[in-house]
Amino acid sequence: MKKLENKRVVIAGTRKTDEISKIISNQGGIPLLRPSQGTARLDDSNIEGEISKLLAGSYEWLIFTTGIGLTILLETAESMKRKDEFIAKLKESKIAARGYKTVNVLKTLGITPIVRDDDGSTAGLVRSLSVCEQFGRGARVALQLHGDPAPLLIKFLEKNEATFHEILPYIHTPPSEEIIDLLLSEIIEGSIDAVSFTSTPQVRFLFAHADKKGQTATLLNQFENKVVALAVGKVTAQSLKEHGVHRVIFPETERMGSAIICLADYYSK
Repeated sequence: MKKLENKRVVIAGTRKTDEISKIISNQGGIPLLRPSQGTARLDDSNIEGEISKLLAGSYEWLIFTTGIGLTILLETAESMKRKDEFIAKLKESKIAARGYKTVNVLKTLGITPIVRDDDGSTAGLVRSLSVCEQFGRGARVALQLHGDPAPLLIKFLEKNEATFHEILPYIHTPPSEEIIDLLLSEIIEGSIDAVSFTSTPQVRFLFAHADKKGQTATLLNQFENKVVALAVGKVTAQSLKEHGVHRVIFPETERMGSAIICLADYYSK
């Protein structure tokens, strides 16, 4: 018997859903797509303006917090016919990066960041920056933000009297009301066995919807007793815990495939 035999597993993410569905199916499970976040690319003219500022600015450090954010900047620079100039700017700058996806994008350009997080989180990036001798007080920084605020990083830069310019290539948008309501209902009814979360916005949007419906306590009770909360890694797991979910399953290696195997092993115990 396969480890996820007849287990109904919700995929809350929006990327690589076919690949994740196949892994669940191969383990005997039933994948259900419930995309619980959107990602909106901001107006191209806004991003083009940011590219121009970055290329014209005398920044010592460039901090990238997501692979998709850096990819959007590269694509925009290419559409402006300034991609080579943009890559040259990256190579002459000191780079700090959060997350393996960001590091992988840099790797394709032949760039290794001077500083990277120790655990995939913004807090981990701050820890690494705080012990980096090259990051001096008053540094000039271009900071690529992701779709959520990064107060820990901003606080660190302010504490170190850094001059920084924020670049926001995209924002996280809420899922459709119909989808998030369906997911909440399925969890409360116990008609699903697990929910796999791939980012913190998915957690935030679900709990915001539960709060609006007055069903937060019921949602937490279901996660405690009936429905397993699965996170892609430590950062998403921490978000679930901060929302009051005590039983959270997640792999040591932040990969969705690893998370599904981790879930399968949980059920086989």
